[in-house]
Amino acid sequence: MTLTRKAERRRFGVVGGLGSLGGADIFFKLVKLSPSSGGRDQFDVVFEQHPFEEDEQPGRADANVNGRKLYVFDMIRNFEQRKLDAVILTCFISHTFLDELKPEIRLPVVNIMEALRAHVERRYPEVRKIGVLTSDYVRKHRLFERYFDDPRWQLIYPSPDMQRDGLMPAIYGEDGIKSGHLQGQSVELLDRACRDVMAQGAEIILPGFTEIPIVVDALCERGLPVIDVNQVYARYAVDFGGDVSARPFKIGVVGGVGPAATVDFMTKIVRNTPARRDQEHIKVVVEQNPQIPDRTENLIGEGADPTVALYATCKKLEADEADLIVIPCNTAHAFVERIQPYLSIPIINMLFETVEYVRKHHSGRKVIGLLATSGTIRSRVYHDIVEKAGLELRVPDEANQAKVMSAIYGEKGVKAGFTEGECKNDLLAALAHLVEQGAEIVILGCTELPLLLAQNDDFKVAGKSVVLLDPTEILARKCVSLSLNA
Repeated sequence: MTLTRKAERRRFGVVGGLGSLGGADIFFKLVKLSPSSGGRDQFDVVFEQHPFEEDEQPGRADANVNGRKLYVFDMIRNFEQRKLDAVILTCFISHTFLDELKPEIRLPVVNIMEALRAHVERRYPEVRKIGVLTSDYVRKHRLFERYFDDPRWQLIYPSPDMQRDGLMPAIYGEDGIKSGHLQGQSVELLDRACRDVMAQGAEIILPGFTEIPIVVDALCERGLPVIDVNQVYARYAVDFGGDVSARPFKIGVVGGVGPAATVDFMTKIVRNTPARRDQEHIKVVVEQNPQIPDRTENLIGEGADPTVALYATCKKLEADEADLIVIPCNTAHAFVERIQPYLSIPIINMLFETVEYVRKHHSGRKVIGLLATSGTIRSRVYHDIVEKAGLELRVPDEANQAKVMSAIYGEKGVKAGFTEGECKNDLLAALAHLVEQGAEIVILGCTELPLLLAQNDDFKVAGKSVVLLDPTEILARKCVSLSLNA
């Protein structure tokens, strides 16, 4: 990672409570490094700690750190909401699961292990044998090995007896540092642990506890080459120029318009994703809101305006950190222009993508038929896009449009859960009518209609062949493409 001193005022969130004394020491050293000219250039530092449930001795090899993980996650999300710039994570145990946190957070976490590696490379280029004093848990999870995985370095740990009877009690014992004992037995035990690794050849000693730097002066006075890792970490944080964590691409879906179409769209996302395991699929958040007022009733009658409900749903997706929004409802796109200017993320226009698909894959066909709700047709949202593409649009006459509406909204229509029988027959009749009117391609322009007829490049109807296009299929493929390119 490249380190750059930023000129602007920095705002740090310090996750306390992971080892209260160690966290407080890091906080103190960070404040000492803060410019103090009149107070104007000082850092904004938010230090928070709260009680949380965890293992009585979290440094044990088999300790349960689940409570710690959730506590750290909640604290970081709180810092995100407060618009801070970076997180300081004040314990080594928490850095063992940093890779689990990164995909779920936006704020960068200042990595204590990167700080230590950079410090050793810069200040101790000739050192080859590094002593490490850390917990059984950190040793088991090989945290130091991950960052000092280089043939030039050899990591040296205390012998098993010294780890068990010396180092761990020095931190966690009744007279240990965590209990507030900063003199006496705790320092004597740390002295023995240091001399143990030095006897094995260690040239410098890196503590893997943020509590050890609290007594580092006492250890150094005894001639022990112990690094103040808290000071190193605080300095690294001051110089930190890290970027926002790289989160997985996330699609936000306005669901419930209608519910079955939403499930169909999700299935198409999964089906079109080239994944070999769960973790390779796309992250999707769905706000399933069937209470959004009916779009067609508003466009052709006196139904309630769905603008606010659509906007509120989009804002929830925006707040859930979606990278883009999709609305698997053709008619709802008549309202997109009303809400897009007030959103910070784009709505991918399904209608536009469908017409673009025609231009790319069926450029020789010019006459497009549209099977859609009366609201979609009256809003002319497809008309405008098709005409701008230099194509012609055909829509059913009044009688056949009534059949389309029955196929969608009728007592035995697809919104009522039917996919065969009367609804499908009505749709096929309207489709045949469009083909007789010269349609070479027919868009299934209501997201429920693909539940009755699937996309097909060679569908036979009325003795002719016609291309059937499913906008939700096209939209799903577009989302997968954007995700892979991201």
